[in-house]
Amino acid sequence: MTEEPELLVDIRDDVLYLTINRPEKRNALSMALLKDLGSALREHRRTSLKCAVLSGAGERCFAAGGDLKELDAVRTNIDARVMSETGHAALDEVRYFPVPVIGAVNGLALGGGAELAMACDIRIAAAHADLGFIQAQLNVTTAWGGGIDLINAVGNSAALAILCSGQRLSAEAALNLHIYTAVCNPDDNFASFVAEFLRGYQSKSINVMRGYKATAARRRKRLHEELTETARDPFVTSWVHEDHWAAAARALKK
Repeated sequence: MTEEPELLVDIRDDVLYLTINRPEKRNALSMALLKDLGSALREHRRTSLKCAVLSGAGERCFAAGGDLKELDAVRTNIDARVMSETGHAALDEVRYFPVPVIGAVNGLALGGGAELAMACDIRIAAAHADLGFIQAQLNVTTAWGGGIDLINAVGNSAALAILCSGQRLSAEAALNLHIYTAVCNPDDNFASFVAEFLRGYQSKSINVMRGYKATAARRRKRLHEELTETARDPFVTSWVHEDHWAAAARALKK
């Protein structure tokens, strides 16, 4: 029996749909999956799409972080830097895709999953879709540029409070902070909610979609160029520190 791919790719009505397909592992983000995501986006950069939608399979999780068992093998400064660069490069394909990428956050977006959600241009969410930059609970900082994206979205003070506390935001709290643009009513069907939201994009000219995205992406890229190394160095330091490994061991036991 052929196994389903871990990333589902589909195009319908000028929209590219990308679905993380590891529901049995809470849609954890392996390095292979992130590379597949980057490749899929690069493959469709020159097509006549009006937007892309990134979501997770199932109803429980959008992406509940990186794959902890895989990441447990990343033990040296060099390996931690390579892991950070690999994940950041994949998320850059989301950030700089030529048309808007809408994160349809169908469930929990935690750790690396929160970084992936923030790499999207716009986020809409199910009512139970908490977003958590929980890296601080593992005594590590963000690896893939998500902290920079959060600063870009909510400003220094609010981002610092979210990052340092490591606490989850409810969908309502994320909406109030404008991290989420819209949240589905808990009694409504999420797929129908996404489809209705997309109509406002599908009705517009591709030139409008590409034009506005180019401007927004240019501003975001400048911020990443300025801050990426500043963010990466403390990530590597925190990742190889014994405080991180003690916290990670406790998480793996759970």
